[in-house]
Amino acid sequence: MRIAMLGHKRIPSREGGVEITIEQLAVRMVAQGHQVICYNRKGHHVSGKQFSSAQLLEHQGVQLKTVPAINLRGIAAMSASVFASIRAAFGRYDIVHYHTEGPCAMLWLPKLLGKRCVATVHGLDHQRSKWGRFAKAYIRLGEKCAARYADEIIVLSDGVKNYFMETYQRQTTLIPNGVIRVVPRSADLIRKEFGLEKDGYILFLGRITPEKGVHDLITAYGKLATDKKLVIAGGSSDTDGYVRKLKQMAEGNPNIIFTNFVQGQMLDELYSNAYLYVLPSDLEGMPLSLLEALSFGNCCLVSDIPENADLVQGCGFTFQTGDTDSLAGKLDELLQDPSKVEQCRQAVSKHLNAMEGWDDVTNRTLQVYQDVCDGINAAT
Repeated sequence: MRIAMLGHKRIPSREGGVEITIEQLAVRMVAQGHQVICYNRKGHHVSGKQFSSAQLLEHQGVQLKTVPAINLRGIAAMSASVFASIRAAFGRYDIVHYHTEGPCAMLWLPKLLGKRCVATVHGLDHQRSKWGRFAKAYIRLGEKCAARYADEIIVLSDGVKNYFMETYQRQTTLIPNGVIRVVPRSADLIRKEFGLEKDGYILFLGRITPEKGVHDLITAYGKLATDKKLVIAGGSSDTDGYVRKLKQMAEGNPNIIFTNFVQGQMLDELYSNAYLYVLPSDLEGMPLSLLEALSFGNCCLVSDIPENADLVQGCGFTFQTGDTDSLAGKLDELLQDPSKVEQCRQAVSKHLNAMEGWDDVTNRTLQVYQDVCDGINAAT
C-alpha cells in the first residue's frame, strides 16, 4: 500500500508520544514492503532551536516531505495540517492516516477526493489546559470531523473508546501503543552531567505540560525527608511559562534537578538507573513515557486515572490524582521499603511479556487499512 501520515511535528523526533508512535509504525510498514510518506512540519524543535536537526528527505526508508507552518502557538499545528492535507488529497495514496484530533479538521478534503482516511486519536486533546479557547475549538472541530468522515478511528484506551461511543455513537478500534524490549545502561553520562547514581533519584520523564502534574510532584517531594534526588527530565511543549513556574517552585532545593530535553544514551541512562518512576498526570491517551519506563523494568508510581492505572495493574502503584498528600504518602512508603520496589520490578518483567510489541501494533494497524480498503471496494 501507499500510505500518507500527518498530524505530527516531525520524525525522527522525540518531541512527543505522537512522533514516537508514527516513527515506530512507519519504519515497520516500510520494512514490510509498503510505501510510507510522512508530512513533517517545518520549524524548529518544540523544546528549542538547539535541539533541531537537519531537514531530512528520508528516514529508514520512510519518505519525509516538509510542509510549511505558521510558527505561532496554537497555529503551527493547524496550518501544517492544512498544507499536508492539501498535498495528501492530491497525492496517490491508498490510505491517508491522520494522527491526533486537531489535524482531523481537514480530513474531509482527502475524503472528498476519494481517499480512504483513518484517524488515530491519541488522547482528548481539547481537554489539555495549555490550549486557549480558539485552539480548543479547532481541536473539537477535528474530533467531530473524525467522528463523521473517517473510514476508521483508532483509539489507544478504553476511556477514549467509550467517549466516542457516548458522544458520537461512533464505533472505534482499540489498538494500544506497543513496548520495546531494551537493554538497561549503567550510570555514566548522568553521573558526569548531574551527579546521579543508580537508585539515587526519583524520575519524571516526559513533556512538561500542566496536565502531566509535575507541580504536584514537586509539592509532594517537598514534604519528604529523603536524600534521593528528584529528576525532572523533558522539554516544554508550548509551555515555557509553566516550566518557569516549576523552576520557581523548586528554587532553593538543590536536590531537584531539571535536565531539559533528553534523548539517546542520556535518556536510556535516566530510565535505567531510577529508584522510582513517577507519572502524576491528570490526562493521558496512552502514555508512551510510562510504557518506556516499564520497558526499562522500573517500579512506577502513577496517578489513578484509568489510562495510567490500567498499564501498571499488578506491577506498580497508584495515588489519588491531584492529591499531593496521597502522592507524598505513597512516595514515603516506597522510599522507606526498598523491598516493595524490588518486588514491583520483578512483577514488571512478567507484565511486559504479556504486552504487545510494536510489530504486533503495526500488523493490527495494517489490518485496519486492509479492512477499510476491502470494505469500500465491496461497497462500490
